[in-house]
Amino acid sequence: MITIIITGPSGSGKTYLSNKLNKLFDNSIVIKTDSYYRDNILIRFLSIFLCDIYDRPLSINKKKIHNTLSAIKNKDKLIKFYQYDYKRKQSSYSKKRINYNGDNQFLILEGIFAHRLDLNYQETINIICEERKDICFKRRLIRDKLERNRRTSEVNRKFTRSWNLFYKNIRGYLDINRKISFNPVDKISYDNLVYYLQNISKKNN
Repeated sequence: MITIIITGPSGSGKTYLSNKLNKLFDNSIVIKTDSYYRDNILIRFLSIFLCDIYDRPLSINKKKIHNTLSAIKNKDKLIKFYQYDYKRKQSSYSKKRINYNGDNQFLILEGIFAHRLDLNYQETINIICEERKDICFKRRLIRDKLERNRRTSEVNRKFTRSWNLFYKNIRGYLDINRKISFNPVDKISYDNLVYYLQNISKKNN
C-alpha cells in the first residue's frame, strides 16, 4: 500500500485534498492527525496557558497513530480510528472494517503533524499544500467559529502562532525529503497530481 503524506499550514486545503483523493481512488484509507489529539489532564491544563498547544507535537498521541498504522500494515480486518471533540476536548474511537482489495488503494495521512511522525518519508509521496496566508486565515476563521465555537480574536491569535510554528518546524523535513508543492484549488495542479498518482498506482499493481 502506497502512503501519501499531505501536510501544510492551517487552512491550506489538506482536508479538502485528502477528501477529493479518497473519493477518486477506490478503497483508500484516510487518517487525520487532528483526530489523535491527547485528552489527558496535562494537555487540558497547558491549553489554558498556551494558545498554540494544539499546534505542537506534544498534543498528538503518536503512539495511537502508529498503532493504527501498524494494524493497517498487518491488514487487520477491524481498525480503530479516533475522533476528537474540540469543544469538549475529549477523544473517542470507533472500529471500521477495512477492505484491502482494490487496484487504486492509497493510505492518506493528512494534517499539520503528518510530516512529524517518525516515518520513513523517503518511501512516501510527500505533498505540501500551499496557499496565501490571508486565504488560509479566512478558511480557519470560518471553521473555528462553526466547529470550535471560537471568537475572531482567538482564532487570529492561534492562527498566527500555528502558521509560524509550521514553517519553523518543516524546514528539516523539506531539506531531506522529496516533496510536491501543491495548491489544492488549482485545477491544472490537481489534474497533474491525479495523473502522477494514477501512474504510480498502475506500476504498483
